[in-house]
Amino acid sequence: MKIRIIGVGILMLLIFSWMNGISQKSMGTPKETKAIKAVCTLFPTQGNDVHGTVTFSQTADGVKVVADLEGLTDGKHGIHIHEFGDCSSTDGTSAGGHYNPSEKTHGGPMDMSRHMGDMGNIVSDASGKAHLEYVDKVIKLSGQSSIIGRSVVVHKGEDDLKSQPAGNSGPRVACGVIGVAK
Repeated sequence: MKIRIIGVGILMLLIFSWMNGISQKSMGTPKETKAIKAVCTLFPTQGNDVHGTVTFSQTADGVKVVADLEGLTDGKHGIHIHEFGDCSSTDGTSAGGHYNPSEKTHGGPMDMSRHMGDMGNIVSDASGKAHLEYVDKVIKLSGQSSIIGRSVVVHKGEDDLKSQPAGNSGPRVACGVIGVAK
């Protein structure tokens, strides 16, 4: 009698496993979502007036970066993707350091060896407005090292593009989280 119950149990288990396999195959495996556009709205850190947007769009040549900012002082300002999508601290330090999944040294956006987050400088005019536009061959919008959910930080001073670990560009004047765009 015990053998018969065990045999029926094993048979039921096999049938259940087989049916479960069929239902999973018919449902399909979820595919990774491939973002083709992302946006970041920048808000000022405490005591600053810097605000604006940065868009990231996938192209055949890389990721096109377009930034439009206001409220800056005249001159160059470091702009970087930082490791955490957290702008909750009043000084922007909750965003962490530069996003650097490949553990490279700091550099400029066109350097062969650089952090993924190294975007160089944005140049403001006397009215406080700045525009940056270029195609980045290192930034990723999809996959394991995607920038989605991380942050963009604008700094008070110029990024010298060589000082380690982050270009010596000073305090953070704006921060925003990068999200998937429509």
